[in-house]
Amino acid sequence: MRTHSLLFIISCILGCSAEFYVIDDRVGLGREFDGIGGLSGGGATSRLLVNYEEPYRSQILDFLFKVFTCASLHILKVEIGGDAQTTDGTEPSHMHSKDEANFFRGYEWWLMREAKKRNPNIKLIGLPWAFPRWVGEGTQWPYFFPNVTADYVVTWIYGAKQHHNLDIDYIGIWNENKYDPVYIKVLRDTLDSVGYTNVGIIAADGDWSIAAAMLENPYLNDAVEVIGVHYPGTKTVEEALLTEKKLWSSEDYSTFNDDIGAGCWARILNQNNVNGRMTSTISWNLIASYYENLSFGGDGLMTAKEPWSGHYLVESPIWMTAHTTQFTQPGWFYLQTVGNLAHGGSYVALIDRQGNLTIVIETMTHNHSQCIRPPLPHFDVSPQKATFQLKGSFAHLTDLQVWYSKLDFETKKDALFQRSSPVKVYNGSFTLRLDVDEVYTITTETTGNNPPFSEAPYFADQTGVFEYFRNSTDNGSHAFTLWQVVTERPVTWGDYSWADLDVSCAVLIETPITGGVFLAARVDQGGESVREAKGVFYWIYANGTYKVTNDIGNICICCTLNGSLLSIHYVFVLKCASLGLQGYFAMGLLNGYPLWKNAVVLEPKNSWAALGTLSFEYAQFDHFEVNAE
Repeated sequence: MRTHSLLFIISCILGCSAEFYVIDDRVGLGREFDGIGGLSGGGATSRLLVNYEEPYRSQILDFLFKVFTCASLHILKVEIGGDAQTTDGTEPSHMHSKDEANFFRGYEWWLMREAKKRNPNIKLIGLPWAFPRWVGEGTQWPYFFPNVTADYVVTWIYGAKQHHNLDIDYIGIWNENKYDPVYIKVLRDTLDSVGYTNVGIIAADGDWSIAAAMLENPYLNDAVEVIGVHYPGTKTVEEALLTEKKLWSSEDYSTFNDDIGAGCWARILNQNNVNGRMTSTISWNLIASYYENLSFGGDGLMTAKEPWSGHYLVESPIWMTAHTTQFTQPGWFYLQTVGNLAHGGSYVALIDRQGNLTIVIETMTHNHSQCIRPPLPHFDVSPQKATFQLKGSFAHLTDLQVWYSKLDFETKKDALFQRSSPVKVYNGSFTLRLDVDEVYTITTETTGNNPPFSEAPYFADQTGVFEYFRNSTDNGSHAFTLWQVVTERPVTWGDYSWADLDVSCAVLIETPITGGVFLAARVDQGGESVREAKGVFYWIYANGTYKVTNDIGNICICCTLNGSLLSIHYVFVLKCASLGLQGYFAMGLLNGYPLWKNAVVLEPKNSWAALGTLSFEYAQFDHFEVNAE
C-alpha cells in the first residue's frame, strides 16, 4: 500500500506558520447531513447500463451503490418517465394513457432495486421531467388539473411499492419549470390521503424563488419538506435560510468527468455547505451510460457506454465522492465550526453524535475545478499549513485515519483515494501541509475501502476489463494480481510514443493446453481498431511454447519466431516475461532466461505497451513495468 509523505507537525519551524482552525461540538451542531447522491434521468442517462452483461453490470453497480465501497452513494434520484425527450433520450411513462398502467417499463425500477440491494438505507427520489399529454388534458400544462397530475404521480409511488417493494422517500414537482402552489398543496393532500405521509416533497428543482413564496404562504411552507435548487454555485439566499427547511442542491455538477470535473465535484461537495448551508448535493448525472455524441457526453460520475464489450471507466469523480460518503451517513450533523481555509479551499466537519468525527478538506484551484455552470468567480489557492485544534468531545483523541487524493495536473499521475498513515494528535491538535488540488479525509471511522476489484491505475481497458484480484494461491508478493476476465481479446496500454523500452510482467495462464497470454510493445492501434493492431507481440502458451508476431491477430509472419519452453506446461504458475526493444531489434526473456533475440522490427517505430490473452479465457497479470528511454 502506498503511503504519502504527509507532514504532520505540532509547531512552526524555521519561521513558517500555520493557520489554526477549531473543531468543536460544544458550540452547537449545524444542519443535519442528508447525503450525497446521483441522478439517473433527465433523460435516459443510464440507458446502456442495463444492457451490460454480468459480471460487469454488477461491478458497475457496486462502484456506485455498495456501502463503504467506492462512491457508496446515499441517494438515488430518478426520472419519472413522461414519454418525452428530456436531454439524451426518452424515458417511458408508467401510464401512456389514463386507462392503463404498467410498472415494468423502462429501467429506473430495476436501477432502484439494484441500488437497494447494495444499500438498503439509500434514499429514493422521483421527479417528472415531462408528462404524457393526457395528464394536462391536451393543454401542455399539468397544473390545470392538479388532482389529475397528483394522482398520476402518486400512482407511480404506488407502483414502486406494490410491484418492486420500493419505498419512495421524496417526490419532486416538475424539473426546472414553474411551480404551482395549488398543485403542491394538492399533491401533499393526495399523498397523505393514501397513507404516504412519510413521502416528502422537494420543490421546486429550479431556482430559489419558491423560498420567498413559502415565507408568505404557510400552506405552501407546510407542504414542502425540502427546498431543492439546481446549480446554485455553492450560494443560498436569505429567504431560504429563514424557512428553516432542508436546503439541497438537488441537481449539480453536470461536468465532463475528467480531473477538472473531479475538482468541480470535490469543491462543491464541501462548499455547498460551507457557503450555502446545503445538506445534500446530487450529481447530474449518476453515470454517463449513453452514447457520447449525445448532449453532455461523459457528464457522469463514471462512464459505461460500451455494453457490447463490457468496458467501463471508474472516473476520478467517483473517488472524490468516496471522501465523504464512505465516512458519513445521512443523519450525521455538520458542526458549526466549518469554513474556508485562509489560503484557499474549504473544510467541513461532521459527527454522528456517538463519538465519531469526519473532516473533509479540499484545496481545489479555480482553473482545475470549474463546473459547467454557473460561471465561477476567480479565487486563489496556494500551498499552506493548517493546524486543527480538536475541542469538546474530540479533545481526547490521539490519532485519526487519513485518506488522500491529489489531482496532479502537471505530471498527470493522480493519487486517488489512497490510505495514508494515521495522523497523530498531540494535545488535541494536528497540522497538515496542504498542496493545491488535494482532498483529505481525516476521520475516526475505519470503514474506508478502496476495493481490490477496481481498475488498475494508468491502464485503459479495450474491449474488455482487467481487474484487481485476490490471488488465493499466493500469500506473498503476488497476492494481488491483475485478472483478465473478459470474453473478448483485451488490450491495455500506456504511452503511445514509446520506442526503445523494456516491458516486463508476471503472467499466469488459467486455461490448460490451449491457453495463452501476450506481452507487447509498439502497439499502434486501440479502441475499435484493436483487432488490426501491429507491433511486437511476445506470446506464451500453456502447452510450453512461445511465439513472436508482428500483429495481435497472431498470424502475421513479419517477424515470427517459434520456440519451445522445454515442454513445460505453464498453467496456474506465475512466470515473469520480459520484452525489450532497441532500435530495429527485439528480444524476449522468461524468468530472466533469454528465449529469443535480434528479431528485426521495421514497423511500427513507436507506440503503446500492452498485455492481453490469446482468446476467450481467464488469465492473471502482476508487476507490470515499463522502462522507456
